This record gives sequence, structure tokens and C-alpha cells, in this order.
Amino acid sequence: MASFQPLYCLPWLLLFFFTTSISTSASRLRMPRLTVHNSAIDRPSRSRPLDSEGYQSLFYGQTLDHFNYQPQSYLTFKQRYVLNSKYWKGAEASAPIFAFLGEEASLDSDLDAIGFLNENAAQFGALIVFMEHRFYGESVPFVSREEALKNATLRGYFNSAQALADYAEILLYVKKDFSAYNSPIIVFGGSYGGMLAAWFRLKYPHIALGALASSAPLLYVDGLTPHSAFFYVVTNDFREASESCYTTIKNSWAEIERISNLENGLSILSNKFRTCEPLKDAKSLKLSLELMYLATAQYDRPPTYGVNVICNAIDSAPPASDILDRIFSGVVAHYGDASCYNLGGYLGGSSSPDETQQGWAWQVCSDIVVELGVDTNDTMFVLNPYDANANNEHCMETYGVVPRRNWITTYHGGQNIREVLKKFGSNIIFSNGLRDPWSSGGILEDISDTIVAVKTNEGSHCLDVAPSREDDPDWLVMQRRTEVEIISKWITDYYEAKFKQ
Repeated sequence: MASFQPLYCLPWLLLFFFTTSISTSASRLRMPRLTVHNSAIDRPSRSRPLDSEGYQSLFYGQTLDHFNYQPQSYLTFKQRYVLNSKYWKGAEASAPIFAFLGEEASLDSDLDAIGFLNENAAQFGALIVFMEHRFYGESVPFVSREEALKNATLRGYFNSAQALADYAEILLYVKKDFSAYNSPIIVFGGSYGGMLAAWFRLKYPHIALGALASSAPLLYVDGLTPHSAFFYVVTNDFREASESCYTTIKNSWAEIERISNLENGLSILSNKFRTCEPLKDAKSLKLSLELMYLATAQYDRPPTYGVNVICNAIDSAPPASDILDRIFSGVVAHYGDASCYNLGGYLGGSSSPDETQQGWAWQVCSDIVVELGVDTNDTMFVLNPYDANANNEHCMETYGVVPRRNWITTYHGGQNIREVLKKFGSNIIFSNGLRDPWSSGGILEDISDTIVAVKTNEGSHCLDVAPSREDDPDWLVMQRRTEVEIISKWITDYYEAKFKQ
């Protein structure tokens, strides 16, 4: 059975493909002058009926620029959010509000992929709010996404600080709209959204009582985590599954290179890996295989565990198989048996860039500068050090800007995070699964009594906020239960302090 599953949390590993595919000769995008209009966008109106699950899709007339007072800053655009009041006990009970902070994807993907809020709202009597990140889904200001990302002025409003301020505005509006002035808000997020959730609690403590930051690599910025840490965890996942599988993968890169240099080498590789189009170079094949291994480790979900699926196929290939035959057996096991495999779609899917790839390419060239590279020989990957100069050149050629590498920690924090948060932070859960390579940049130890790390040895990326299943292992059930107990204490303490006689 194929091990490939839809990625239920933000595909940050696309960043690796992006950074390792940099071409300094890439043509710079045209940067037309900003031409927008303030199209009489009303404040929210409940124009859409409730669906069968109780979700109601709404739009908020969001401020374009929260941090400037020039005339264009006051323009508003439609930002989508979704409410579910099915479980809410009401303002009179000061019932809580559970708010999910959208990340680099459409809100629709969050509604399908996030189960934690809906599954726990009933016991808390909570109102549920999902909010879409600006420039994704239906929340692109004024024009199409493609036009917005080509417009140098407009895309300048596309950053994490503006996104947090968006969420603050929407949540204050929701509290006012429901007269829920005494209702505590708990914010949730996964991956980049988990970073946003932690930052939101720190930036807007008067709005959010607490935050659950799932798989949030807060320390994978500004040189706080070694470039190779991500790849070391991936390697360890495969090595724990099978030493021979690890060795086969590690040795395969040299074999791919050797065959590609033969007279008909690229044709041999194309046939061996059953590519939909003939290979033009060995690099595309290597990158596609690397991405398969990275994705599998990141989303290594029980009970099947995709890493085991790939390694079992590699190790159980017929005895006469050469090293690349065994690697291809892993490809088939992961993606399923197909007539051909699309390298442009990373071996398994469409070659057309989706909105996450389009938007994230800008975000990593602006404020979310995550530095990944294979800087050491202790992984199963070929050396490919992070090259800041090449990254800067690419971003300048593509967008006309150089990434602000240090701004993320200047604005949000991160340096000396344990000492700093112990002094002024509170009520944040940092959850991680240690099989997730992004956990290498996560908060893995408690910082204080109220800033806690909830981790699992066998967990993967954002697994705790994914919908629960009957076959979930006990450790995953316990992780979620622990998180619910912590949130319950926050809310209980809030009520005791708020309504103390």
C-alpha cells in the first residue's frame, strides 16, 4: 500500500526545494505600480447559511496596513473567517473562544485537516473561529494572487506582523459581535501557524489567554539552530527504521551521479525511475527523491509510518536488484504503482505551483527567513550547505528585496528565549513530535510552570492537532489529553480571578 497521504499541516519542507533550486540567473519579476481601489467592503454580514457541521463562512473588512497612517493604509480588503457556535454556551456563561490562526494555505484545508478545536469545543462550551492568513485562499487583497505577488507595493503588506494584527482585529470584532467581553480566547496554530500562535500570545496578551503552538520551529531562524539539524532528524528516522535502508539511500546519490555521466545515462535513469518526461539532468531526480524522504519523515504518521513503508520496500526488493532498483521500490511503495512519475510534481503529483508555494516563496524572501542546508557529513544526504549570498541574490532577482534575516528575532524574539520568556511569558504549550525534523528548531523543554513543552518520541508534524482516529496510539491520546488539561487549568484560573468575590 502506498504511504503517501495528504499533508495535514503546512508543508514547510517545500522551503528546502525552493532554497536548493535557486538560480541566480532567474529573471526578475515585473513590479507594476500599485493600482487598487477601496471597493466599499462592508463589515461582516451573515450571508451564508450554516453547513451541516455548524460552520459559517464570513468576511471581515480588514485594514490593509495596521502600522501606517498614509491614506492607502486605510483601504480594506475581504478577509475570510469561519465561525462555529454549535457548542458555545454563550456570553452570559463567559464561555471560551477557540481561535485557529491560519497559515500559508487556504482556510478550507484547515477546516478539513484540524480536528483539535472541534473535538474539544463541546466539553468547554467553546465558540470556534478559524481565520485565514492574508494573501491565501479567499483573503487576497483586491486582485488575484498572481497579480498581488507580482506587485511590489501590494505584497509588501504580506508578512507575519500584519497577519497577527489581522487576527487581533477579527477576534476583537467577534467578541463585540457576540457580546462576549468576558470570554477568554485560546489561540491554536500548527507549524508556521504555531509560530503565529506563540507570537500572538506574546504580542497580544490582552486578547489571548493562552496558545497551543503545535510543531512550531521558533528557533529555526537567525542562526539559532544549525542548518543541518532538520536533515539529521530525517536521517535518524530512516536509520532507526533500518540501517541497511539508510545505507542504501546514502550510497544512492553517488550512483545516480555515476550513471548520469554515462553516454546514455539520463535515458537509463529516466527508464529506471519511470519518469513521465525524460530527465534533463540528475539534479531534478535527486531533489525529488530528497523531498520524498523529507516529507515522509515530517509526516510519519502511525500506524503505518511512511518511513517504515519506504524502508521495507527498499530492503525487500528482489535479490538481483541493484541500488537504484531498490530506491525505486521505495518510490513505488510511497506513491503507489503508476505508469509514470512526475518529477515536476516531486515524483508524485502536479507540477503546477499551488498557492502555498507561491506565497511561501515570498515569505521566505522577506521576514520568515528559515535557513536550511546540509552542512555536515553525518546525514544520509549529499553536502549542500546553506548559501546566504545565493539566497539573497535569488530574492533580489525575483522580488527586488534582500531577506531581513535578523528582523524575525528583533520583532518576535527568539534570542535567549528561555531566559526572556521566563521573565514575562505565560500560558503557551509548545507541542512537538520528535520524529518531525522541524522539532529540531522547536521548544522541547519546559520554560516555566505555564510555558510548557509537550513532546512525544514517536510523534510527527502537527499530529496532535490533526483529527483523531480510532487507531491512534495511547501516547498520542495522552498528548492531546495533557494539552486539554493544561488549557482547562488556564480557563479555570481565569474564571477564578475574573469573578472572584
